Amino acid sequence: RRRRRRRRRLAPAHMVKLTLLARVTDGLPLAEGLDNDSSGQTLDRYKSQAKALFKKLGAGAPPPSRMTIETDSAFLMHYVIDNGVCYLTLCDRTYPKKLAYQYLEELQREFDARHGTSVDAAARPYAFIKFDTFIQRTKKLYSDARTQRNLNKLNDDLHDIQQIMTKNINDIMGQGERLDRVSEMSGALSAESKKYSKKARDLSRQALIQKYMPMAVFALILIVVLMIRRWLNAFYYSSA
Repeated sequence: RRRRRRRRRLAPAHMVKLTLLARVTDGLPLAEGLDNDSSGQTLDRYKSQAKALFKKLGAGAPPPSRMTIETDSAFLMHYVIDNGVCYLTLCDRTYPKKLAYQYLEELQREFDARHGTSVDAAARPYAFIKFDTFIQRTKKLYSDARTQRNLNKLNDDLHDIQQIMTKNINDIMGQGERLDRVSEMSGALSAESKKYSKKARDLSRQALIQKYMPMAVFALILIVVLMIRRWLNAFYYSSA
């Protein structure tokens, strides 16, 4: 029994839960680490949040190249942006941030070497789904933070993560929604402005017509009368 308990206590803690790659310009999903989590946890909600986040990244100002995003649960999202591609992973909060970013950087180097020149031409979602094989292989290497390999990486001083920004997922989505509302309001105001401008031009044209129409009609009548009179005079003298 003691041996069994010890084995359970030393069992690897699989903390890399989800990995997604997407094109930054339009949020198009490029590849995904297919979920093989045996804990029974459903990650669909976080996939939806990640895809919504991808849509936000391409809108507005250029996003930070690295960011940690707090969810409203026991998970954190970490992403790295390089060469127009966002590499995102979902991890337990207890998983070392340094390892998460080293994991993403390893994916970035391999994906860029294989498919970097083909990203812009991708026309359908998950055009590089076969990259999942490399994701799964790399994910296994990083899943247990207590292996000697990963402990050595944690002691590597070359990766500074202290300056990486951390934001809440609700703040990011809320900010995007506020920007969308501002954009919609701006578009509506622009449309209304064009509408009222057209009405103002029409009213100005009608006012000019009302102002000068009587004078134009009088001038036309006068010209017709003068022409008739001239014609009658010419006819009278020719008859005489």
